[in-house]
Amino acid sequence: MPHAEQLHTSSFTPLARLGVLLTAAFFLTACALYARAPDQPQAGVDEQLLLSLSRQPLDYTHQVRPILERRCVVCHGCYDAPCQLKLSSMDGLLRGASKLKVYDGARITGDQPTRLGIDAKTPAEWRDKGFFPVIDSSAATPRERLQGSVMYQLLRLKQRHPQPRLGRLPDEFTLDLNREQMCTGREEFEDYAREHQRWGMPYAMPNLSDDEYRTLSQWLAQGAPVVAPPGPSAASRKQIAAWERFFNHQGLKQRLVSRYLYEHLFIGHLHLAGAPPREFFRLVRSHTPPGEPIDEIPTTRPYDDPGAAPFYYRLRPYLASIVAKNHVVYELSPARMARFKSLFLDPDYTVDELPGYAPKVAANPFKAFALIPPQARYRFMLDDARFFIEGFIKGPVCRGQIALNVIADNFWVLFFDPDRELMTLDQAFLARESNELEMPNERGDTLRLFAAWTKYWRQLTDYMNAKQAYYERLPQRSLAEAMDFIWDGNGENPNAALTVFRHFDSASVEYGLAGDYPQTAWVIDYPVFERIHYLLVAGFNVYGNVGHQVNTRLYMDFLRMEGEDHFLAFLPVSDRKRIRDSWYTGLRSELKELLAEPSGWLQVEAVTGYHSADPQKELYQAIEKHLGPAAGPPDPINRCPERPCRVQSQGEVATADRAMARIAALKGRDLDVIPDLAFLRVRRADDQPALAYTLIHNKAYKTISAMFSPLQNDAQRDQENDTLTVLKGLHGAYPNFFFDVSLDDLDEFTRLYSGVHNSADHARFAARFGVRRSNPRFWQVADWFQDNYAQALTQRGGLLDLNRYRNH
Repeated sequence: MPHAEQLHTSSFTPLARLGVLLTAAFFLTACALYARAPDQPQAGVDEQLLLSLSRQPLDYTHQVRPILERRCVVCHGCYDAPCQLKLSSMDGLLRGASKLKVYDGARITGDQPTRLGIDAKTPAEWRDKGFFPVIDSSAATPRERLQGSVMYQLLRLKQRHPQPRLGRLPDEFTLDLNREQMCTGREEFEDYAREHQRWGMPYAMPNLSDDEYRTLSQWLAQGAPVVAPPGPSAASRKQIAAWERFFNHQGLKQRLVSRYLYEHLFIGHLHLAGAPPREFFRLVRSHTPPGEPIDEIPTTRPYDDPGAAPFYYRLRPYLASIVAKNHVVYELSPARMARFKSLFLDPDYTVDELPGYAPKVAANPFKAFALIPPQARYRFMLDDARFFIEGFIKGPVCRGQIALNVIADNFWVLFFDPDRELMTLDQAFLARESNELEMPNERGDTLRLFAAWTKYWRQLTDYMNAKQAYYERLPQRSLAEAMDFIWDGNGENPNAALTVFRHFDSASVEYGLAGDYPQTAWVIDYPVFERIHYLLVAGFNVYGNVGHQVNTRLYMDFLRMEGEDHFLAFLPVSDRKRIRDSWYTGLRSELKELLAEPSGWLQVEAVTGYHSADPQKELYQAIEKHLGPAAGPPDPINRCPERPCRVQSQGEVATADRAMARIAALKGRDLDVIPDLAFLRVRRADDQPALAYTLIHNKAYKTISAMFSPLQNDAQRDQENDTLTVLKGLHGAYPNFFFDVSLDDLDEFTRLYSGVHNSADHARFAARFGVRRSNPRFWQVADWFQDNYAQALTQRGGLLDLNRYRNH
């Protein structure tokens, strides 16, 4: 019998051949007519599905919300949710979508904020702001509800036209972060679906399972019902009352302190000690006093004028799904309240008048809070330094290009010791320099695009000259003695040393000194720390105009250089300029033409006693020793004195760790096509839990200060100095790619990883070990990483975001 591929029409009788030809002609004609039919409806309802849907109400919390979180919120959970459709809460679903862009660095005039739950309170108010509905809960019948729901139509479109299930997705799927978004309303859906048949939801990801699709369809057909959220837990209620009494005490001293605390904590997800680990609150200003429903005052910035009427600080429950990229946790407890009292209320100072809300004062913490001892303010920030660094590294803005495009991909953050006599903690000095410490956020939206290069740089130069005069009078100290100026967390606070990893326009912060010795480091004093917060967190408006964003970006350049220069001051004079110039080739020379940067400090020999030919590494090692426990555990995968690295683990874990150490040794152009952030699962025998690792590509740059060109520009890159960091566990909020490898294949994975030199190599490597967007197992693997992340970070974890997942 011939093989099926060898059969020809000549094998049939004449009548049979005629039947085959007629059937083929009919099929081809039908296909052609289908392809040409312009009026074939794309929207509709799956009739079989509609008939089979149960009328039994679904349990939103246990049946619907988990699907929304794992399949929808992973791309629709923050300001950068496509079309501003935030699905992390029912309020976001009811608000709907908008064609307006949040991220627009070129707009001449600022936009009105559209913060969910703040800037409008009802769907009707959101309609007035240009949002359109994506569900139809008011329709009379299930059919009408599905017909009128854009969300259902997009889910159905995906089911009817699934994407490829193998290989790299075709170019018809646009995946650039700044891609043009197609925000279709119900009236436009027919045209959208005809032009983009494979752009159903989840976009550029595998289909929902049949059960997931049926569950969401049934819920939408029932009108998307939800149960009222529970009130605060019993463990929280008593603490809420105590904290609201504390914040709303009416003495002038307390009111000034409460204002300072609010302007620093407004960004946080506040957790109350002893409460359920996933119960969080926001500190807000409300028109209504404690005991009444909260009516949040929607000012753009926390230091904006709340109005003439009395207002109250309230703890508002945060009910949305927790997403990792903006989840910044701060713990409130009886011990914390006692700490606040000892820092801010027990010291002997008098407040006779509260500062006003005029931007010239309110935007400058050195003026607004001049009466509060600087020691108290600095220690408050040091207590939870990671929280405040994460404020600008993560924060609610989601895309951090304004702040993050001017920092290195990997650096350590250290702090001056508050117990040392420092001029920058002298209250009289800060009062004298308060004008010089003004920041461009005081202007709000402005058309003076380069005010930071004119007014603010001149003022900052005067401040730096005043500091330089102080440093020149300091006696020289040995390297060991100089370490006393670095805060060690009193031997118990892990916030004393932090590591920042940037992943293009997102970043993550880790406790301790993680990874290999970095190219750069910051040593932060109180004025730098406070200005970072007021420039990039309290004072930054993502809806602001081009002038606001440009000046914020430029001033952050100054703050970064100030922190780096503090670190350089610990190094020998003979090496400072060489080391500084090596960090960003051309950066200082570019700025030199625009800025007359004070450089006298480069000639002040402050620290002596270096003995090696590599003083920067010697300084890092001295800092490690000085920090003790605050430096974190040893990192043999990335920072080992000799190869092969001697890992501290045992058995199969040691085997995997050694393989990761070989990968971490890769440097230079071999890393050019490796994604910024990748997650790796190493599968072991069935009875052993899999291992998780994070692979971080640290990119080097010749300059990171170009204002209007992307940092991926080859002219700005310095690929020869790229490095790779491998961390145990999962780190970062935006994984760019997943790798899934068995322990038996790990050596081969490691060998081939080092052989990836171009896009073609990477495509072959991804096909073997990666989990592409087209992979039918994608959601299963993604869920494993989500579960692993949640288990490791019970309180600080959140949903990982897949918006930046690569199409390899």
